[in-house]
Amino acid sequence: MITRQALKPVVQLVLAALATAGAVTSWWRVRTVVDVAPVAAGQPATTSITYYPPMMFLTLVLATLAGILVVLGVAGLCRIRSRVRTGRAG
Repeated sequence: MITRQALKPVVQLVLAALATAGAVTSWWRVRTVVDVAPVAAGQPATTSITYYPPMMFLTLVLATLAGILVVLGVAGLCRIRSRVRTGRAG
């Protein structure tokens, strides 16, 4: 059974996983392939990748949030483990 003290770090790690999934999903949707007209007559058309800035910002925010939550969650679990080893409660 998970204790009340261990619940907060576990929730932080779950939220970090969700933020990571959101960052990956938004990164997949940030790019769009567009056709570019030929530069000179007789040259073939090419493609280019364009990026949508608001989605890039969302990706950055979600990745940062995921990193912060992982650090807090792991630190919380280590703190609980340390308390169990030393015998200190609370």
